Amino acid sequence: MNKKNQATKKLKQAAAVCAFALTAFGAFAQDKITNVKRPSTKTANTFYTGNRLPLQPLSFVKLPAGSVKPGGWVLKYLELQRDGLTGQLGSISAWLEKNNNAWFSNDGKGDHGWEEVPYWLKGYGNLGYALNDATIIAETKLWLNKVFESQQPDGYFGPKLSPNDRKEIPDLWPNMLMLWTLQSYYEYTNDARVIPFMLKYSKWLMNVPDEKLLKTYWENSRGGDNLYSVYWLYNRTGEKWLLDLAHKIHRNTADWSQKNNLPNWHNVNVAQCFREPATYYMQTKDSNHLKATYNDFFLIRTLYGQVPGGMFGADENARRGYDDPRQAVETCGLVEQMASNELLVGITGDPFWADHCENVAFNSYPAAVMPDFKGLRYLTAPNMAVSDSRNHAPGIQNEGPFLMMNPFSSRCCQHNHAMGWPYYNEHLWMATPDNGIVAMLYSESEVRAKVGSGKGTEVTLKQSTHYPFDDKIKIEVNAAAATNFPLYMRIPAWCSNATISINGVAQNVSFEAGSYARIERKWKQGDVVELTVPMKLQKDVWAKNKNSVSINYGPLTFSLKIEEQYKLMDSKKSAIGDSKWQANADQSKWPSFEIYPASMWNYGLLLNDQPLEQQFEIVKKSWPTNNFPFTQDAVPFMIKAKGKIIPEWILDKNGLVDLLPQSPVQTSTKAQNIELIPMGAARLRISSFPVVK
Repeated sequence: MNKKNQATKKLKQAAAVCAFALTAFGAFAQDKITNVKRPSTKTANTFYTGNRLPLQPLSFVKLPAGSVKPGGWVLKYLELQRDGLTGQLGSISAWLEKNNNAWFSNDGKGDHGWEEVPYWLKGYGNLGYALNDATIIAETKLWLNKVFESQQPDGYFGPKLSPNDRKEIPDLWPNMLMLWTLQSYYEYTNDARVIPFMLKYSKWLMNVPDEKLLKTYWENSRGGDNLYSVYWLYNRTGEKWLLDLAHKIHRNTADWSQKNNLPNWHNVNVAQCFREPATYYMQTKDSNHLKATYNDFFLIRTLYGQVPGGMFGADENARRGYDDPRQAVETCGLVEQMASNELLVGITGDPFWADHCENVAFNSYPAAVMPDFKGLRYLTAPNMAVSDSRNHAPGIQNEGPFLMMNPFSSRCCQHNHAMGWPYYNEHLWMATPDNGIVAMLYSESEVRAKVGSGKGTEVTLKQSTHYPFDDKIKIEVNAAAATNFPLYMRIPAWCSNATISINGVAQNVSFEAGSYARIERKWKQGDVVELTVPMKLQKDVWAKNKNSVSINYGPLTFSLKIEEQYKLMDSKKSAIGDSKWQANADQSKWPSFEIYPASMWNYGLLLNDQPLEQQFEIVKKSWPTNNFPFTQDAVPFMIKAKGKIIPEWILDKNGLVDLLPQSPVQTSTKAQNIELIPMGAARLRISSFPVVK
């Protein structure tokens, strides 16, 4: 080849390189990557049902039930639920016995039928939708068919069981739960019976005089759940009289907007009902209503929540002076708090609620349930060295065996636990007002959603991660045609130096902790986004609780590893009074356990002024082959630390971990190596540590 031809060839090659570079530059130039505190609500999502005017626009819109396909440890948890309590309660709980059940009759009559059926059904059905489980979906429909049949000519449906002091109006609290069950069912099936059924019942509610509406304790406290259903129905029908009903329900619901006070201090009510003012804010647009929800959240935690794990020590009902981390919270309270957070992130757009949801989901909730999901604890505390059947009152507000693992630990939590992980899975991804999608709660999963302009394009986004046990989240795009839409990714508040790469190219954009990365581009098949949220050790000091400390790594809080000794108990003998077995249930398949410490638990942490990285060693382990990281042996990493025994810190006369000693604690015992494991994997745990010298 002569020099002229060689030169021509090199010019062509250079031109090709330049053309490729310009194409690549043009593609990158089209990308718009920004850091936003909240999504703009100036537009509304055209594919998914958000708030209809005049309601305040939603910041994020829940996708229909069944849109998110779980993977990883969330899938494992859902499978454990299916094979454990959630999936099998219908055959063992007397409250779910169909014979003579007021929920399974066509006239609302029966000798039992209160909150248990809808409590269970709203999680059980959503579990079926998440797993696409034909058996669960069919059983859910069987119950709901009876609910449809129970509607009376005046619009009322369900049991006619009345409170003792009011015969003319049935208790409306269970019906609120059943409405939520119907809403999810409609999202999954589009069953044409649901909307007219709910409208007819809503007209019945409109005809109930104010002086008779929501007057008993549970329905009065929890009217916000009914309020949410009214808005759900309005958004799908546009019936303006429903907004009048919303005003009526709010004014007859307990006042959760009081300054420095709550209507009551029942732990489940607080976790569930504090969101009511923010729900009503969607209609009034009065910032005072929104502020009231935030005020309620911080009030309970200022008084009783100076502890790790995101919750507060109320036992069943909070009491002045009982705020040590040995005080507990119901399993009902845990799942209700998660549900509140999931709703509030949609209403407000505030990533705080997603952060807090993860705090409860990762640190408090897993240890409230047995690893096989065949037993749970009524009460779980950040500091508990014994989980037995003893009556620990008055140290614990409840009288009974409320600290043990039992399939029938209580009539409420036994059924209400069902919604925890199914609802969590549904909120891993949400739609955005600008026809995009947000990765809200990180977990291995796959979502199918419609995005973009015009008639939209259906895309599938696959998320791969071991979060919260890893700091990398990968999202792969599956789209039949190149499509322009925004993808949001939440930047947790604990992460100050998150980074993003697109198709392997690092993006030179900084992201504020507690915000969202918004990536708008023309996405094509095979595009990959990788978010890294570097985790580091952090220390919380609980000054209002004896200067105790807790240790965090990313979103995980760590507890002392206490060797656990399980003692098999008779489930029938240890069940509390309002828990009942079906007559033919095989109780041997549903054991109860007491858990005792087989190693010392009364350690204080030995800390100094050096950086935490120099005081603790993080030891990483392989990912568990069964995809379940919430047991002592399976946790993917642990922390090596130094501690000292505090001899005087023992179990008190009620059998509870004694009150925290004031830190710093002077002790002459020898410094020892101790291990810390993620709090969610510690069914016995010390999570608030005294500091020792």
